[in-house]
Order: sequence, then structure tokens, then C-alpha cells
Amino acid sequence: MEELPLGYRFYPTEEELVSFYLHNKLEGRRQELQRVIPEISIYDIEPGDLPQLSGELCRGNTEQWFFFTPRQAREARGGRPNRTTATGYWKATGSPGYVYSSDNRVIGLKKTMVFYIGRAPSGRKTKWKMNEYRAIEVHESSRNATSKLRNEFSLCRVYVVSGSFRAFDRRPLEAVTRGTQHLLGGPHLGDAATTPAQDPIIVEMTSSPETSYSGGDHVDYPGTAASASWGRILHGNDRNNWIGPAQIDLKVVVPRQNRHA
Repeated sequence: MEELPLGYRFYPTEEELVSFYLHNKLEGRRQELQRVIPEISIYDIEPGDLPQLSGELCRGNTEQWFFFTPRQAREARGGRPNRTTATGYWKATGSPGYVYSSDNRVIGLKKTMVFYIGRAPSGRKTKWKMNEYRAIEVHESSRNATSKLRNEFSLCRVYVVSGSFRAFDRRPLEAVTRGTQHLLGGPHLGDAATTPAQDPIIVEMTSSPETSYSGGDHVDYPGTAASASWGRILHGNDRNNWIGPAQIDLKVVVPRQNRHA
């Protein structure tokens, strides 16, 4: 895999992470994606050591890194996952949020975690954060049908919060594509994406639910606010059609609107 040219960044949307990368990992397809998002036991590794283990497209990135991580054996047996490292622990914050597709289907579940140095409950909060994504299988024929949460693998986005940190793109892929087309076709930019309200989805848990959530970060649902959109790895909506890094579009920056704190 060749290196990205200067000015290019690997900045997939949440829809791309779940519907393409995580989907193919769960189905055992496209082994070359291991070079983009490697598989590691993320909770066994200190956050500061994760950047050097990242995939080829994230080498040298100082903002965020992506990893697949398998479900822990104790979680598969119905227990709670162990998120403790040698120097600290990951603590879930806020409530889980849904990830939506471009046609407004729920395709995944996201939880946010913060790394603390020390031992719970008196650890010291750091700037290391993580979004953990899990895929939800929903039957196309029914919006209210019981859905299955896929737990074999999750996809983790690790990042460091700083004053210059860019907002992560939560918009559906369709909105990102539209913004890219505006850049290539003319100067018109700034269309904000909106996601219609959906009926609630019942998720069938394949292991015991975690109880480690606590109040904290506000969760922005995809489509509620415009943010930065970046080069795409998907071609259209075909999750099996992967484009190499040399074909990634130039980044597009869309003005933020109605951004919540």
C-alpha cells in the first residue's frame, strides 16, 4: 500500500467505519484492511503505545488512530469486559449513541470512553478518549424488528483531545458525498445534513449489558450538525468496493452549524 500524498488524511465517517470496515471484518472479508485498521487487544495496551501500532494510513497522524479489537473471553461468557491496563483504566462516559446509514437506518452502536491514570474510582482523567463501535444487524423488511448486536469484534477510534482537535464527522455518507461533489463541481459549500427521527430499535444483546455508564459527554447523533468531511475510502454506497489511498478525494471543510457543546 503506497503512502498518502501530502495534504491527504485518513478521515472516514462513522458510517464508513461501521458499514464498510467493521462489516467486512465481521464477515471475514478483505484481509488487506488489516493494513489500514489492524487487530489488537486494545485494553491490554497503554494509550501512549497505540499510535505506533496503527495502520499504514494513520502513520504519523497526531490526532486519531483506528483499531479492531476482539471480544474478551470473559465478556463472551457473560461477564463485564476488563478495561484496566498496567497504569490506568478506560471509563465509559455518557450514554451509547446510534450510528446511522445514509438512508437513515441504524447500523451501529457507539460508546465513548476516557482513560484515567491510577485505580478506580480515584484515577486522574487524561486527554485520551476512545469511541468504540459495534455493528447492529437490522432486517430491511422491518424498522421495529428485534435487531442483533454483533460482538465478535468492535472498531475503536482512539484520539487525544486538544485545542486544535477537529470535530469527527458523524454525518451519513450521502451528506459527505454531496459536500465532495460541491467542491469538485463549484464553490457552493455548506449544506447541513439532517437526520429524520426514527422509531426506536430494540437491540438483542448477545452478552450481558454493561453497567459502567456514567453521566458525562453529550452524544451528537449523525446528521444533527455539519462538521468537517474528508477523503472517502468508499466508492458510492458499495461497501465491497474499496478504493486505494491514491484515489482518495481531497479534504472538504464544511462550516459548522448548530454545534452543541
